[in-house]
Formats: sequence, C-alpha cells, structure tokens
Amino acid sequence: MTTLTPVPPRARRSATRAADSEERSNVSTLDRSRRTVRVTTRVLTVLLVVALCVVALGPLLWLFKAALSTSQDILREPFAWWPSGIQWQNLPDAWSQIHVGQYLLNTVWVAAGCWFFGLLVALTGGYGIAVLRPRYARVVNGAVLATLFIPGVVSLISLYVTVLDVPLLGVNLVNTFWAVWLPSAASAFNVLLVARFFAGLPRDVFEAARIDGAGVFRVFWSIVLPMSRPVIGVVSLLTIVASWKEFLWPLLVLPSPDLQPLSVGLYRVSDTAPTNLLMAGMFISVVIPVVLFLVFQRQFLRSAGQAGAVKG
Repeated sequence: MTTLTPVPPRARRSATRAADSEERSNVSTLDRSRRTVRVTTRVLTVLLVVALCVVALGPLLWLFKAALSTSQDILREPFAWWPSGIQWQNLPDAWSQIHVGQYLLNTVWVAAGCWFFGLLVALTGGYGIAVLRPRYARVVNGAVLATLFIPGVVSLISLYVTVLDVPLLGVNLVNTFWAVWLPSAASAFNVLLVARFFAGLPRDVFEAARIDGAGVFRVFWSIVLPMSRPVIGVVSLLTIVASWKEFLWPLLVLPSPDLQPLSVGLYRVSDTAPTNLLMAGMFISVVIPVVLFLVFQRQFLRSAGQAGAVKG
C-alpha cells in the first residue's frame, strides 16, 4: 500500500502562484521555450523599463542639471551637460538670495498643520461613521461621499469668503496659516478611507472593551489608534504631498511673502530672479519630498499594502 507524501504548504503556495502566473501570461510556456520569443520578450521588457525610467526620472535629472548650470547655459544649450562647469554655488545662493530657506520653512509649517488637522478630522470622522455607528451614520457617510463629486474650483469663492469672516467667530484668517490648515483638514476622501479601514477592524475587540468599562475615548485612543498605523501612514503621506504641492489656495489666502510656501514664493520671484537660481530653488523644493519618500518608502509601501488588505 503506497503512502502519499504530504506537500509542504510553502511548496503548495509556490506551485499555485506559478500556475496562476502561467494562466495570466500572454505567452505560453511552449512559446517561451523558443529562443526568438525569449529574446524578443527580454528586449521589449528592457525597452519598456528604460522608457519608464526616462519618463519618470528625465525631468528630475534635467532639473538637477539646470540647478547647477549658469543662466546662459540653460538658455543656449538646455540639453548640454554643464558646458561652463558645475555651479555648486547656485544652491546656497538660491537659499539666501531668493529666500528659499524662508519659503521652505513656511512650507514645513503648512505641511505640518495640514497633516495634524487632516489626520484629526479623518480619524475622528472615520471613527464616528464606522465604529460608533449612530443612527444617522449612513446619512453622514452619503453626504461626505457626495462632496467628492463637487469640483474644488466651484467652492473656491465661498471658501474664501468664509475665511475672510469666519461664521460665529467673526475673525479674518487671511494671512495666517489657519486659512490653509482648516480648509485642507476637511478631506472627504481621507475620511472615507479611514472609515473603510475602521469598518474592517474586528468588532469583538470593541465590544469586549466596552464590557470592561472602556469609554468612547478610551476605545479610540487605546484600541483603534494602535490598530490603525497602516491607514495613518497612508493618510499622512497623502496629506503631506497634497499640502506640499498646493498652489492656488495659498496664493489667495497668504498674500504676505513672509508666509508664502515654496510653490507660491518661487512663482512670485520668477520674473525677477536669475534663471539658474530659480532652477536651483525648484530643485530644492522637489528633491526634499523625493528624498523623504526614498528614505521611508518601505514604511509607506507596507502601510499602503496593509491598509488595502483589510476587508470589511
């Protein structure tokens, strides 16, 4: 009598993934066994990767080249590699002469405030809709979802009038960071994203905490937040990137040059600043978020994957 040797789970999963990949492939195993097909597939793959790298990295590399060139080289030979030599002095000159350092500090303040208030609204709003679930939760969820279909330009004038004279408070928020922080906090997309994540958390944990006497705030602080690190990472990334590149709204509500972020400040000095210093300032404004993403990409990608893996 023959005995069947059990297949290890890891080997079974590998075989399943291999079979699935073969079924999803446009080229069969028989075709891949031919040399011409293999060579053609590899060449096309290399060309596709190179094309994607050129599209993705080309503008950034050109900006780096322009940031370290003279104004004459940028205008006369825009695609030549430093005919007059590398001008490292452009970076400190841009930092001091066109006040990139001050604009960068303002940008950090804007991004930090938008991150804090945006996270506060998204977490509390998602907690109320998905965990507390009052009777009117579906109405609130539908109302928040409906705002996603309203273009931001449509509400621009009404929002500006609101920050000119805040209802009930009667204060003018123009020329303060509050005029940028508070409107950006009301992100319907972030609230729905967090609510979707919270809806997939095990409710047995919440019920057990309530039986033990934990209140609404204690459940939120001690149970929900520690379990929500993936979605917190995703919302943080989306909020910081959106606030870093925002241009139109800070241009309207921050007319003072002392408060303007990089996106507005570089536009304001674009008519008077030398071309090479302007390019150096643009490179500084672009390279900082890119470096931060490269440093924390593992955490960001892991958080995004875990946030998307939760099912309701």
